[in-house]
Amino acid sequence: MRTACYHLPGLFEFHELYRAFLPLFRAHREYFYDWCEIGSIYGAPADCLWGGGRVGFGEARPGEVAALMRDCGVSARLTFSNSLLREEHLRDRKCNALCDLFENSGAVANGVILCSDLLLDHLRRRYPGFYFVSSTTKVLTDFAQLEAELKRPEFRFVVPDFRLNWAIDRLCALPDDLKQKVEFLCNECCWFDCPDRKACYENVSRKNLGEDCADHVCASPNAKRGYRFSDAMQNPGFIGIGDIQEVYLPGGFSHFKIEGRSLGSAIVLEFLLYYMTKPEHQLRVREEIYLDSSLDLF
Repeated sequence: MRTACYHLPGLFEFHELYRAFLPLFRAHREYFYDWCEIGSIYGAPADCLWGGGRVGFGEARPGEVAALMRDCGVSARLTFSNSLLREEHLRDRKCNALCDLFENSGAVANGVILCSDLLLDHLRRRYPGFYFVSSTTKVLTDFAQLEAELKRPEFRFVVPDFRLNWAIDRLCALPDDLKQKVEFLCNECCWFDCPDRKACYENVSRKNLGEDCADHVCASPNAKRGYRFSDAMQNPGFIGIGDIQEVYLPGGFSHFKIEGRSLGSAIVLEFLLYYMTKPEHQLRVREEIYLDSSLDLF
């Protein structure tokens, strides 16, 4: 069986959680499915001009984050998916300093998730040590668009809109080299029929640029409920562990993204338990994490 590589949320946002989880994952590999690995951890610090997708709130010190990823041999991905960047924004000192720190910070290559081709060109010129990921914030819902994006050589991975997750016949018809570039967003809770997903992401981009704009008003019938994993599991785009084992891995796909940067660390832990941890060891892992007195899991 192929290995499922999970790309996990909260590089800066849930640093304390991963500071406990990653050593546990390495020391007790028997607690976890042998068919999965950690492909990367992604995120952005608070007040990050190039940030997008979600308004960042990560407060961890970048040097400590880089050191943890280096020591654990995990790829760090900077989430720089702001779609509205202009030329003057490329000079931002904080974001460039993060690139200086993470570009070559360990034996494992680090990456950048992005939406803007302007930013892509800047990073390719100035920071060639990164690999690049085409963000789901592009909202690639047309399969022809996805296929064209997968053919772009500058991207190592492409995250399609979750509404293409089950276009399985067309996905399986892709050549093997393109299959290995598809990174599925597994646990999206957003309304499957939402017509405003791109506008929602652009609203976040404006806020990260410091623009004074009203909040995006979500039209989802369940917007007031917020994120619930149980709701995500009922989403037509949801990919569960059975689907990964029985459909996607045999179909030639290996990369799976778990969303959750804007959620609490307690629910992110539930994702780690569901997607990575054998059922008979989930309580043990949960206890190891909860009993770490340095963590605030709520």
